[in-house]
Amino acid sequence: MRAAVLSISTSKARGEGQDESGPNLAKLARLMGAEIAAVEVLPDDRELIEARLRHWADSEDCDLILTTGGTGFAPSDVTPEASRAVIERLAPGISETIRAASRGHTRHWMLSRGVAGIRGRTLIVNFPGSPASIEQAGMAIADSLPHAIELLAGHHASHA
Repeated sequence: MRAAVLSISTSKARGEGQDESGPNLAKLARLMGAEIAAVEVLPDDRELIEARLRHWADSEDCDLILTTGGTGFAPSDVTPEASRAVIERLAPGISETIRAASRGHTRHWMLSRGVAGIRGRTLIVNFPGSPASIEQAGMAIADSLPHAIELLAGHHASHA
């Protein structure tokens, strides 16, 4: 499994502070057995996010693209819109599970607008931008993502 991690934060992309969420997401991907193709920090720019999602899915053949940040209610939060623009099929159970896992940790869990879906044979998953949410939500979906990747690759594993 090959994964790309995109950390979406205009301030971090400008060099204002250290990105913690991207490295935390890469660590989660490695725990799931992924080889990390890239960890990028991007500004909250819808066209740029769409372009990088297409690049990692189409040109670099990543099995998994994980994003962090840009999923809230602020006018600059455009990660879900950028993701939906490139996703061909939604995977709502993943994003629902991420929100449900966040419920016990933050009273604002329902304000995350992150989505998950499929482009070709690539799974794209939006995480909130909080570094703590990566572990909390990530552990809730970590067992299922490798199986999802196997199915996308055409390996019809047992559903037992």
